[in-house]
Amino acid sequence: MKRADSQCELCKSTESLKVYHVEPSEGRADQAVLACPTCVEQMDHPDKVDANHWRCLSDTMWSQEPPVQVMAWRMLTRLKSEGWPIDLIDQMYMADETMIYAQATGEGEEGGGAPKHVDSNGLPLESGDTVILVQSLDVKGANFTAKRGTSVRRIRLVEDNHEHIEGKVNGQNIVILTKFVKKAK
Repeated sequence: MKRADSQCELCKSTESLKVYHVEPSEGRADQAVLACPTCVEQMDHPDKVDANHWRCLSDTMWSQEPPVQVMAWRMLTRLKSEGWPIDLIDQMYMADETMIYAQATGEGEEGGGAPKHVDSNGLPLESGDTVILVQSLDVKGANFTAKRGTSVRRIRLVEDNHEHIEGKVNGQNIVILTKFVKKAK
């Protein structure tokens, strides 16, 4: 509390603060940040991240505390697809040992260089996800058009082509380009 001046070390909120251990952690204070419930929820659940909440990192990324730097870098890395975090990441400076700590959980790795399936908004897709078509598509080999807004449930990823997914539309299995879908919430 003293180090953080009784406020969230990431967004400066003063409500319901708690200690958040930055993994990998041995439970020491120098491996933790004081954080508000909003920051904790979004750090633990990437699917619930509100990018605008994290604009505060433009100030807090300059903290001298390694765990604060680590969490700022990790959250900015998760938000890269928004555009604005890339500039902040480029400006950020961390000592080599702090960068190793930041990358210790695999955050920021691109999976060995292998491309990933992403939707039209850059969100990662996984087998079993539900997606929505963002434009009407003429289905080749079938006599119908898959309308914009159509929901495709339980997609399958085409392993050898990161731009293709498979799913059922009107009872038929079809291949869909990932640039024509968005992940359903």
